[in-house]
Amino acid sequence: MNKSVLVLGGAHIDRRGRIFGDTVAGASNPGAWFEEAGGGGFNAARNLARLGFDVRLISPRGGDATGEMVAEAARQAGVDDRPFIFLDRKTPSYTAIIENDGNLVIALADMELYGFFVPRRLAVRSVRDAFDAADLIVCDANLPEETLGAIAERAAGCGKPLAAIAISPAKVVRLRPCLAGIDYLFLNQAEASALTGGVADDPRQWVSSLRALGLKGGVITRGHREIVAFSGDTTATIEPPRVEQLGDVTGAGDSLAAGVLSALLAGLDLPEALRHGVAAAAITVQSPFAVAENLSADLMISTLGLVGEAKMLS
Repeated sequence: MNKSVLVLGGAHIDRRGRIFGDTVAGASNPGAWFEEAGGGGFNAARNLARLGFDVRLISPRGGDATGEMVAEAARQAGVDDRPFIFLDRKTPSYTAIIENDGNLVIALADMELYGFFVPRRLAVRSVRDAFDAADLIVCDANLPEETLGAIAERAAGCGKPLAAIAISPAKVVRLRPCLAGIDYLFLNQAEASALTGGVADDPRQWVSSLRALGLKGGVITRGHREIVAFSGDTTATIEPPRVEQLGDVTGAGDSLAAGVLSALLAGLDLPEALRHGVAAAAITVQSPFAVAENLSADLMISTLGLVGEAKMLS
């Protein structure tokens, strides 16, 4: 029987402009426009579904054509999509400008609708049933602070592990009050700095700062540099493999989260789960999409051959 995952978080439209040449600030840059369904929680949900898990998604959505695009993307990925639909509102959007090398220049997040996902929505019978049926709960910081706290309380009450995705430095601070209820938080160095008030160069100090806030476990990425992960008394680092053909870094962190969580759900230890996360991210950054359409358990296993062993720091 497949493991079941409940995801509560962002599911919206991603619009990305890709600059063809060198970026010139304050000027018109030749490029191309692309849009697809996205969102931290939704990307992780689709990745987990492609890796063979039963995934249910609960997220607020507008009654517009954009919302229908999100619903279709969920259907194609095999995600059980159960949105709260607000017919008179527009579905959230994320608009980004990407440099020719795939790195982010700037982004704008129009996410007002997520504020309507208030804690009382968790009292709906279908949502309570979804918590009870899940082996793992995943949320992201697109949701309001009080709702994230309520998700952590309900997950603890059900005895279910909770993972969270930081989304951005501005949003990760919403998770601070409920960090003690999170088993794994996926964040980058900037988000870790926003959460702790500053991150030193030594990975051990990052881990100490996050543990001091009550966080049980986490994975911190730094672009092409080493990734640091911890859980309980275990701390491990790993170097991401060099990717020959970089497509787009959008969604890489979400796929890494899905890869790590898929391995943990399969009973693997943290260092090996970290390797699976890096493999999933490597597949994603070679794709033009935020969720690689060719991602599968078999492809991830074959990609593990390109990933080195994680190093233990404790």
